[in-house]
Amino acid sequence: MNPPRLLGLTGSIGMGKSTTAALFREKGVPVWDADAVVHGLYAEGGAAVKPIGDLCPEAIRHGAVDRDALKAWITREPEALMRIEAVVHPLVAADRQAFIARHREARLLVLDIPLLFETGAEKWLDAVLVVTAPPGVQRARVLERPGMTGAQLDAILARQMPDAEKRARADHVIETLTLDQARAGVAALIDKLGTANA
Repeated sequence: MNPPRLLGLTGSIGMGKSTTAALFREKGVPVWDADAVVHGLYAEGGAAVKPIGDLCPEAIRHGAVDRDALKAWITREPEALMRIEAVVHPLVAADRQAFIARHREARLLVLDIPLLFETGAEKWLDAVLVVTAPPGVQRARVLERPGMTGAQLDAILARQMPDAEKRARADHVIETLTLDQARAGVAALIDKLGTANA
């Protein structure tokens, strides 16, 4: 039996990545979510809590990793990020491998990876899907989020690979201007790949 095809899903903030992932789930395609895995690792009882606490005790609050404290540590010490990644990346990779092993009967798996190109994940994926929307739509969506400001959004965008570059490097692109458009794009891509899970 052939192993499942691995489709990477990525897109800049506000482009509809979470919505698109949910649409794949609706179609019966298993989805692995890198952000959700990291949240679990950082939560109380998570596998990253003790090793990160060993590196930076003040980053642990109420038995969980405090992301704000981690950010403050990274700001103070530039090498902190590499040390954190050395702990977190192997744990995330192990979770991903376990997910793939659990779903080896599936024909298609979606791996939702925010920094897909930035981390070189396209090298081991079978194909990459980028979700996109016009800049004005993206900005309006993000600024609707509680506490988000234009300056914060600009800072986030400055750290992310530009949308145009992601689209140029993608195997597949879905525009998420409307939910119906995104749903149709997902259904068409599953059909095109010939891998709709029974």
